[in-house]
Amino acid sequence: MKKLILTFIAAFTSLFAFAISNEELLKSAEEQTAFYGRDFKANYSITQEKPGQGMSNTEAIMYRRDDEGKWVILVTGPEKEKGKGYLQYENTIWFYDPVDKRFTFTSAKDKFQGTNANNSDFTPQHYHRDYKIEKVDKVKLGKFDCALFTLKSKTDSVDYPMLKLWVTSDGLVRKKEDYSLSGQLLRTTAVPSYQKVTEGKRETFVPSKMVISDNLRGMKIGDKMQYERTQITVTNVSFAPQAATVYTKQYLEMMSAK
Repeated sequence: MKKLILTFIAAFTSLFAFAISNEELLKSAEEQTAFYGRDFKANYSITQEKPGQGMSNTEAIMYRRDDEGKWVILVTGPEKEKGKGYLQYENTIWFYDPVDKRFTFTSAKDKFQGTNANNSDFTPQHYHRDYKIEKVDKVKLGKFDCALFTLKSKTDSVDYPMLKLWVTSDGLVRKKEDYSLSGQLLRTTAVPSYQKVTEGKRETFVPSKMVISDNLRGMKIGDKMQYERTQITVTNVSFAPQAATVYTKQYLEMMSAK
């Protein structure tokens, strides 16, 4: 009897430790998407592919100050889009069009420049804060051993009420699936590669490339369904301090005039 009780306690302790480990890994995955205590700047190349319609490309510079919940995206190409910009501060996102020199309100859930990326895809992801763990499986994703999290939202403010998240032991998200409340797959995001940025003794991993497939937008070509895809390539990453004026409407107006 004593042996049975000890076996039960050991099993319970093991399950409890596993649960804590899952919580910590999900929290680590969330923390990896934010750059607290410093500014972030990088060049973004965003390629949109629409089946049967060809490809288009957008170039932009991104600035983030995650401690203050501020970010700016300045579109630098193509020429007809140059000068457009996005600004978030005080939990409000503004879009600036240099043609009519006017700011209009947009939201985190809106599509960025008509691509399959949401505005929120460029900002910290709150997997641990906004979602609860429904299930965790140990799976293989290509060459990666991953924890596959099935998550359900705790709040109505999220873009998607259900997620599946493939996370490696270092806390890096390798794949994400976004679902509706009914369980329909809406989008799939793959993160095939990361770049390591070193500042002194501090190492940060930033995605080199992300590919977002929209499972609701596409067309059948031949006998195969092809979905719209957006590839985001991140280069020239810097964590150097930026002037506070960067995160203002005045900055977007000034840069769009150049």
